[in-house]
Amino acid sequence: MAITVFEFDDFRLDCDRFELCRAGHTVKLERIPMELLILLARRSGNLVTRAEIAEHLWNHEVFVDTEHGINTAIRKIRQVLRDDPEQSRFVQTVTGKGYRFVGSLVEVRQPLAQEESRASSAEGRNRRIGDVKATPALRGGIAIEDPVVNRVELPSERAAHSFRSSRLRLWLVGLGAAAVLALLILAISLGARGLRDRYRGRGTAPKISSLAVIPLDNFSGDPAQEYLADGMTDELTTMLAKNSTLRVVSRTSTMQYKGVHRPLPEIAKALGVDGVLEGSVSRSGDKVHMTIQLIAAPSDTHVWAESYDRNANDVVSLPREAAQTIAKRLNSAVLQPVPQRYVNPEAHDAYLRGRYLWFAGKDEEAGKYYRRATELQPDYALGWAGLSAYYGQALIDGQLNPANSSAAGEEAGRKAVELDDSLPEAHLALGAIIFINRCDWVRSDQEIARAIELNPRFAEAYTVRALTYTAIGRNEEAIEAEKKAQELAPFERPYAMGLMYLRTRQYDAAIKDIRQRYETLPDEDSMHWILWEAYRRKGEGKEAAQELEKMLVLEGKKSSAEIIRRQFERGGYKEVALGQVTYFKEIAAKQYLSPAFRAGFSAQLGRREETLSLLEEGYREHSPVLLWIQTDPAFDFLHGEERYRAIVKGMGLPPLY
Repeated sequence: MAITVFEFDDFRLDCDRFELCRAGHTVKLERIPMELLILLARRSGNLVTRAEIAEHLWNHEVFVDTEHGINTAIRKIRQVLRDDPEQSRFVQTVTGKGYRFVGSLVEVRQPLAQEESRASSAEGRNRRIGDVKATPALRGGIAIEDPVVNRVELPSERAAHSFRSSRLRLWLVGLGAAAVLALLILAISLGARGLRDRYRGRGTAPKISSLAVIPLDNFSGDPAQEYLADGMTDELTTMLAKNSTLRVVSRTSTMQYKGVHRPLPEIAKALGVDGVLEGSVSRSGDKVHMTIQLIAAPSDTHVWAESYDRNANDVVSLPREAAQTIAKRLNSAVLQPVPQRYVNPEAHDAYLRGRYLWFAGKDEEAGKYYRRATELQPDYALGWAGLSAYYGQALIDGQLNPANSSAAGEEAGRKAVELDDSLPEAHLALGAIIFINRCDWVRSDQEIARAIELNPRFAEAYTVRALTYTAIGRNEEAIEAEKKAQELAPFERPYAMGLMYLRTRQYDAAIKDIRQRYETLPDEDSMHWILWEAYRRKGEGKEAAQELEKMLVLEGKKSSAEIIRRQFERGGYKEVALGQVTYFKEIAAKQYLSPAFRAGFSAQLGRREETLSLLEEGYREHSPVLLWIQTDPAFDFLHGEERYRAIVKGMGLPPLY
C-alpha cells in the first residue's frame, strides 16, 4: 500500500500518520476534527452532508449530540487552518446541507517502506525516553482519555503487566463462581455508567462561576433572521443572570466576538470568565432549532450540550428553559418566585427586531418595532420599556421635538413599571425619561436605584446614573458610578468612561482612557467622537479636526471627511466649526433638529447673540440637550449673561458657573 498525503497552501495532511503540519511544524488537532478534515480532503470538491459526517464519525453511537460535535469539529478545523467562514479558502459551508473542501489540493503518495522506516525510528525514540502517549478522543463534545491509543509499552512494563494479570487470575480462581459473576456484573455496570456519564457530560465538571454567552450563529441561511440569533443571545444572557448565581458578562460585551472565530480560551480570558456558552439558531417556516454547548474555557473541554426544537409560538420560553437547565447543571440555580407572564409571540418577535435595530444604531426603525410590540400586546412591559428608551435617546440627541415626544416617552416608562414592577429595564427607562423631561434628579435616581436593587449587575443603570450626575455637577460620584459600570461590563460601552471624563472636564484623562481602549477597538467610531470633543474642548483644533475626519470615514461618509480636511487646511478649526453651523442649519430646514444642539457650534465661533437666541429657542421647547450645556467650555463666555443664567435656572439645574 501507498501512504496518502494531501498538500494545500502551506499545509501538509498525512492521513495515515494522522498528522497535520504547517510550514513543517506539526499543528495540534484532536481526533474527531482530524477525522473530519481527512474525510473532507478525500472528498475534495464534493458536498459531504451532515448525515454522512455523523455516520462516519460516530456510526450510530448512543448519547452523542452529533449537531454539536460537527459544529465543534468544523470550528476547530477552521481555527487551525485560519479559515474565515465568510470568505472560506478551505472549508465551505453549504447552508442546511453540509460542507465542502474547496482548497487547491495536491495528493502525494509515499512508498510504504519509507513510512515504515519513519515509524520504526519514532518507536525507537519513544522507547528511549519512555514516553507514554494518550490521544484524547472527542465523543459528542465530551473529551475521553483513552490510555490504549498510541501507547508504547516498555519491556519492563510488559513484565509487570504479566505479573499483575497472573495475580488477578489466581485471585479470581480462589473466589466462588457466584462471587466472580457478581464482581463482573458490578464492573460492567460501573464501567457502562461511567462511559454513559462521560458521553452525557455527567462526569466531574470543572468549576464554573462566571460565564459569557458568545453571540449565537444564525444558521437559517437568511440574513434577515439575524435579529433572532441576536435576540436569543440577549435573552439567554439575561435569563442566566436572573436564574443563577453566576457572574454573567453582558450581551453588549460579548457582541464584539460576533462572527469572530478566535479560540474560546482566548475569548474567555479577554472577558475574564471561566465558562463559555456558544451555539446556533436556525428558523425555517414556523420551526426554530437552537443548539447550545457549555465549555470550560481554560481547558476548552465540553461540559454540557443540548438541542431544542420549538414552534415559533413557543420561542418566548426557550431562553428561560435553557438558562434554568444550565444553572442547575452548574449547581448555581436560584429560586424565582415571580410567576412568568404570558408574552404574545408576535409582540416578542417585534421586540427582538427592535432590540436588534437599537444596538445597530438604527433608533428610528427600532422605535417602530417597539411601538409595534406594544400594539400587539398592550400589557407587554418590555415593549413599553424599549419604547421609552427610544424616546429618551432621540430627545437627548436632539432628533425629536420635545413638544411632541416628551410626554409619550414618560408615559411609556410609567406604563412599563405599572405592568411589571420587578423589571429592572422598566425602572431604568422611567428614571432616565424623568431626568430628561423634568431634570428631577431626586425622583430619577430613585428609579435608577430600584433598577440596581432588582439587578445589582445592571451595568447600564450605573452608566445612566453617571450621566445624570455629570449634568448636576456631582462629578466625583459620576466617575465612581461609571467605574462600577466598567467593573461589571468592561466591554459594554468602551467610550463611556471617556465620556464621563469629558463631561467632568478632565480632558487629558478622557484622551488617555480612549487611546488605551482604541488599541483593541480601532473601528469604533464613538471613540473618535470622544477624542474629537476632548481635543476641541482643550483648544487643540488640528487634532480635533483629524478625529472628526476619522469618525466620518468609519461612518461611511468619506466625502464629508474630505470636506472637513479641506476646511481645516483653508482656515483651521474655526473654518470647520463654521462649516458645521452651515451644514446643520440646512439640516434643520428639512427636518427637526434641536436648536440647542445647533447652539453648540455657534458658541464655538463666539457668536454671542446667535448662541443665546438658539439656546432660548431650545429652552422654550424644553430641549434636554440643554441639560449638559454647563459641561461644555464653549458656553463659558456666556456665564455673565442673565439670559444664559435664566436658562440654567429654568431647566432646574444647579448653577456651576
